[in-house]
Amino acid sequence: MPESKDRTYWLDKAQTLPIEGRAFIDGAYVDAQNRATFTSFSPIDGAPLASVAQCASADVDLAVAAARRSFEAGVWSDLSARERKALLLNWAQLLEAHTQELALLESLDSGKPIADTLGGDLPGTIYCLRWFAELIDKVHGEVPATDPQFFGTVTQQPMGVVAAVVPWNYPLLMAAWKFAPALAAGNSVVLKPSEKTPLSALRIAALALQAGIPAGVFNVLSGDGHTGRALSLHADVDCIAFTGSGKVGREIAKNAAASNLKRVWLELGGKSANIVMADCGDIP
Repeated sequence: MPESKDRTYWLDKAQTLPIEGRAFIDGAYVDAQNRATFTSFSPIDGAPLASVAQCASADVDLAVAAARRSFEAGVWSDLSARERKALLLNWAQLLEAHTQELALLESLDSGKPIADTLGGDLPGTIYCLRWFAELIDKVHGEVPATDPQFFGTVTQQPMGVVAAVVPWNYPLLMAAWKFAPALAAGNSVVLKPSEKTPLSALRIAALALQAGIPAGVFNVLSGDGHTGRALSLHADVDCIAFTGSGKVGREIAKNAAASNLKRVWLELGGKSANIVMADCGDIP
């Protein structure tokens, strides 16, 4: 069982852990168009983990175009509910099969104890993906009551291209809260993880493709706030979801209004703040 693994086991496993730092666009790992990179450091000991693609506006254009093509082609949006459900469950199964790898990657990248990522973050991510997958064929349209001479229907339709910008503290779980419902509904997604913790999101993109989710449906752009800003301003993004500060949330709302009036889904603010004093090490 994972709980029985000791520190030596995880340290040894970390030495051979495969780490991908390139962006994932249209079903393939690619360098940033301008070849720019930044280094992902582990907050555990400051050790460099990977050279990561610093995506800019040109990369945003490529990812959004790939998402748009996949959406319009209907390779995902036109699948039956049962087909989308099956593929998302395949993806969840692959995440479960790679739990140790992903938990270790997230621990190294975020600084969380391995017990937290192994016991909380990964199971929560997998549960979220399965929950929305199971929901797909259980959300139906309506035939509302009307006057006898009329016939009305209410249908559920995907929006198109959904961008998601997520923070560092729960890298995969916060991402799943956004990409799982978006994909379940038939949308194509462009995910921008935090520049502090991009590695697990980049890894699961390949697992999505392996699960059978078509190329272009799930894209991941690594980068900083400029990458997120480019997504919020992009005229071919139909909806953007964001978790983070109120200040950045206001900017995203402004950018959405200034571009194409895209829908905006904001989760802002924080809780449980702590002030750490210089003598905290002396507290028993």
